[in-house]
Amino acid sequence: MTTFALQKNPQPQSETVRNAILGAPVFGTQFTDHMAHIRFTEEQGWHNHEVVPYGPLSLDPAAAVLHYAQEIFEGLKAYRHADGSVWTFRPDRNADRMNASAARMALPEMDGSDFIDSLRALVEQDVAWVPAPKDDADEVSLYLRPFMISAERFLGLRPTQQADYYVIASPAAAYFSGGIKPVSIWLSQNLKRSGAGGTGFAKTGGNYAASTAAMIEANSKGCQQVMFTDAVDGTHLEELGGMNLMLITADGKLLTPPVSQTILDGVTRRSVLELAPRLGLTPEERPITVDEWRTGAADGTIVEAFACGTAAAITPIGKLVSDDWSVDHGETPGETTMTMRRTLLDIQYGRAEGPEGWMVKLA
Repeated sequence: MTTFALQKNPQPQSETVRNAILGAPVFGTQFTDHMAHIRFTEEQGWHNHEVVPYGPLSLDPAAAVLHYAQEIFEGLKAYRHADGSVWTFRPDRNADRMNASAARMALPEMDGSDFIDSLRALVEQDVAWVPAPKDDADEVSLYLRPFMISAERFLGLRPTQQADYYVIASPAAAYFSGGIKPVSIWLSQNLKRSGAGGTGFAKTGGNYAASTAAMIEANSKGCQQVMFTDAVDGTHLEELGGMNLMLITADGKLLTPPVSQTILDGVTRRSVLELAPRLGLTPEERPITVDEWRTGAADGTIVEAFACGTAAAITPIGKLVSDDWSVDHGETPGETTMTMRRTLLDIQYGRAEGPEGWMVKLA
């Protein structure tokens, strides 16, 4: 296990302020007292492992991240179990995906043990910031955001020779406010998220920046999320702005578009596919057209739809909306969707046994 040097925050939040934040956490708005940091240089590799006070970063105006978007990130959660211990979910998958993103964005890859040790070092120091669920319906957690940036002072375009890796943490409640209810999805027919040979499979900020205009469009149509299609002819479903898509058929199949150069290999997505047989579902990763969803929902072939991702867990989809037509799965969450949701959350919060190695103790 890598040792992280500790520089304690001389002005941590008071217990009163921290408890107020934990009593009503809002996703991505408040942060813990510390952050983990590791530096990379071409000469020394990854070094200077440390936990330092959370605060602003100092960057040269010529840092490559500011000009060429050489940046990647991950997202995962720390869950407090009933005995007070703190665990995270399948961090090895996040470590592998971060390295795949790094390779695509010409950033240095990191040993998986360093990645997991950085999470543990931060959570051990800020363990008081991990909220405890009030009951089985409470989805509070500590959201962990590892990220890497090219900090090199150089305006030329090349693989970076200096990078900084950080982990910050934010107490979080459920991603969608107002309880579990089906969300409406806008079908983006003009704006595309990614194309073949691009960076769609990498968890890099540019992909999400590119989806923002479509999110604005979705919100103007009364929808909470956006569904992207392929960049070739717009006929095949890909993924949502920040989540993967799952469809359930009447004959017990769980359908999802296959991971590709344009679709992110979601950790929650992969886990749902592996859990599917427990619920009597047969997972199928294959291309799915917009028309297949539309026709299947109309004739009863496709009976439920949901989105899945780290932040939102599993969220039922009520409608797919376009300018000319809509798919309507109703205002009540599907029974199978909610069973899958409970199955996943029970594993993450330690209420049920999951496959070996899925849960990793942090504190």
